[in-house]
Amino acid sequence: MTTPDVTARRLPGLPGLPGQRRPAGFTAELVRQDFPVLHRNVNGHPLVWLDNAATTQKPRQVIEALAAYYGSANSNIHRGAHTMAREATEAYEAGRAAVADFLGAPNPDGVVFVRGTTEAVNLVAQSWGRANLGPGDDILVPVLEHHSDIVPWQMIAKETRARVVPVPLTPGGDIDQDAYADLLSSRTQLVAISHASNVLGTVPPVKEMTALAHRYGAKVLVDGAQAVAHFPVDVQDLNADFYAFSGHKLFAPTGIGVLYTKPELVAGMTPWQGGGNMIESVGFGKTTFAAAPHKMEAGTGHISGVIGLLAAVNWLTSLDRKAVAAYEEGLMSYALQTLATVPGLELIGSAADRIAVLTFTLAGQDPAGVADWLDRDGIAIRAGHHCAQPALAHYGLESAARASLALYNTSDEVDRLVASLRRLQQSA
Repeated sequence: MTTPDVTARRLPGLPGLPGQRRPAGFTAELVRQDFPVLHRNVNGHPLVWLDNAATTQKPRQVIEALAAYYGSANSNIHRGAHTMAREATEAYEAGRAAVADFLGAPNPDGVVFVRGTTEAVNLVAQSWGRANLGPGDDILVPVLEHHSDIVPWQMIAKETRARVVPVPLTPGGDIDQDAYADLLSSRTQLVAISHASNVLGTVPPVKEMTALAHRYGAKVLVDGAQAVAHFPVDVQDLNADFYAFSGHKLFAPTGIGVLYTKPELVAGMTPWQGGGNMIESVGFGKTTFAAAPHKMEAGTGHISGVIGLLAAVNWLTSLDRKAVAAYEEGLMSYALQTLATVPGLELIGSAADRIAVLTFTLAGQDPAGVADWLDRDGIAIRAGHHCAQPALAHYGLESAARASLALYNTSDEVDRLVASLRRLQQSA
């Protein structure tokens, strides 16, 4: 996939905020300058943000784009005839075009804006699923999945009398590909796969799994929430029928997300919600819906969120993505090596292909207590079931601690994490 040229892409209606292309190359120290929050103190210590799988921090380019929109171009979109309405509409649709480029989509018509990955999966379940699932149909869902890619399928399966079939994991945290192949059949209507796991970091062979599912006539939904910030995505190369992600895990605002749907699929999908913005005409005898993607976007959208997402995409694609991926891989290797020196620490999952998500337990310590201890040192991690209870249950766990890395993290921050954990064990 060719990285789109965003050098000249501006935020329409927001003068002075171009795509913010940087010089070629990448260093974590350089990009850290763009993140104001990374320079604050927490509990008397410089912040170490290692909760990126929950949400990423926002660069100043995104913050400035939001301020510029609300300060100079705030308006509703699509229906207004005045200048600011046109400017806001142009910015909103520029965001859609940028996302299509970012995902390698053939055109923007398959890009639907939603609140996040959770809403995207529910939209597919309630719109496509309601029309295409029935008694005896199978929905294959790996044990690896986030709750947002399990519960919506359970709900629609109960309604349609289909069934959700779990795909087991290997001891290392990979999807068991032999079991997956055995579970596929003529009954399989949909396979739901995470492009990267939020709890184990596992990156499954999505392209190969999708090709195999298509042999049985099944559709494939890919949850890309954890993937898009770490490596380039090309939905046409994956041949994914549906691809979803959340902006807040891509350095963009909360409350904005994307559902990509193959154009021929979204054209045939019935809207999940009704209201303004998604119609051509309304009468008590008949309502005619707008063409895709607008028919799937009822009501006033998260306009500022789309503008923030556009700014985030512009910012991220201005970096050398190959250099970013190589840096993150090296940082993860360093973290794995250094965490192994902490007495009593056990890492969960050992998939060969993974992103920098490091979930662990610490002997004699409750995960919530570990997170609280680290917070006193200004280090932010997450503890709990990470909305992936079946994946943790695979290891006999109900809770674990998780440190998750992003492109702005450094080896010095990893050292601070390890030093704090060692102090915790020494104090026990």
